Amino acid sequence: MSRRITFRKADYEKDVSLVYRWMQEEHVIPFWHLDMPFPKFEAHFHKAITDPHQTLYIGCIDGVPMSYWESYWVKGDIIEHHYDNAPYDQGVHLLIGEKAYLGKGLALPLLEAMVRQQFEAPETEKVIAEPDIRNEKMIHIFEKAGFRPVKPVTLPDKTGLLMFCDRKRFFEKEKRHELNMQTK
Repeated sequence: MSRRITFRKADYEKDVSLVYRWMQEEHVIPFWHLDMPFPKFEAHFHKAITDPHQTLYIGCIDGVPMSYWESYWVKGDIIEHHYDNAPYDQGVHLLIGEKAYLGKGLALPLLEAMVRQQFEAPETEKVIAEPDIRNEKMIHIFEKAGFRPVKPVTLPDKTGLLMFCDRKRFFEKEKRHELNMQTK
């Protein structure tokens, strides 16, 4: 059975409570560190949603909100100081918020859909990520999506693994996947 993946831009009023609830989940806390009192989270989320260098999304499966995404321009982000970046490099942060969707094989197709959307900007040749270096599951998913590990990076809230996904590599991988599906 095929599931429909969609992303909608996050809306402060509609989503602040939902994203806050997700940030309190045991599987999220170690990697996002946003398990704080609600008023403090409201201020954090408001700052994030009004930040012009990023766009926040709610990822949905068959119309049901289940994940949170930050699609951002590397220029203007703290990560820009950690590698020789190009003006239109983008980055991605994500979490699966709803426990019912964990372990269902959805993180990879969701990530691929978001990266495909980021590459719709014709100037973007690279999408980066910097998952927590301890988050082996997400690092594996990033690799399956076409990201390659570059180096550990020390950030204010974590030690991340800087990973690159180049446009050419991403679409070559996608083309190989389509060919494999056609031969089955």
